[in-house]
Amino acid sequence: MSDIEEEFYSDERWQNWLDRLRDEELDPEDEDSARLLYNLQDDVAIAVAKIVSAYQNDELDEEEALEELASIREVVLEEPEFDDQDKKMLVEGVQTSLVAVFYSADVYVSNGPAEEASVDEYVEAAASAEREEEFDRALELAACAGSRLFEGEEIDLGITEELEYGPLTDWLSGLDSLQSALADPEVIEDEDE
Repeated sequence: MSDIEEEFYSDERWQNWLDRLRDEELDPEDEDSARLLYNLQDDVAIAVAKIVSAYQNDELDEEEALEELASIREVVLEEPEFDDQDKKMLVEGVQTSLVAVFYSADVYVSNGPAEEASVDEYVEAAASAEREEEFDRALELAACAGSRLFEGEEIDLGITEELEYGPLTDWLSGLDSLQSALADPEVIEDEDE
């Protein structure tokens, strides 16, 4: 292990968020509920941004960074246990959004930023692939767009207004969280303020 002994994200942290969601009355139309779900998503995106930052600063080598990403991914993408199926679906929506965050980080750490197109061109291509029901290809293209965010590029989320709801809108929501995390990687408190 490198000199950096910080734990980027823990199962306990994720479980704290899930416990908080279990205790809340969640209504996706309610601003406070939506904020709680976005905070959960942003919290994970911040951890991913910190791992990539540590990699960029040579505090982690490629293998260590990929191991850290895999460790968080394993915790976060595990099927959530909720008695309330509506809450479970909301958490699964957040998990879907975070798939693109993890994949983008993997692409960046393994290969650097995707360089065949701009962020917006990758997003447009992902939208086209989704319309053709080529979901794996759409995710791959979304991750290529996301990999460019680590180099300071930005994604124009105006495109989401033109998209029908589907996996890509969730993935772009995750990339929006990643973009915010890269701009201001502050920890979101998982306890009540």
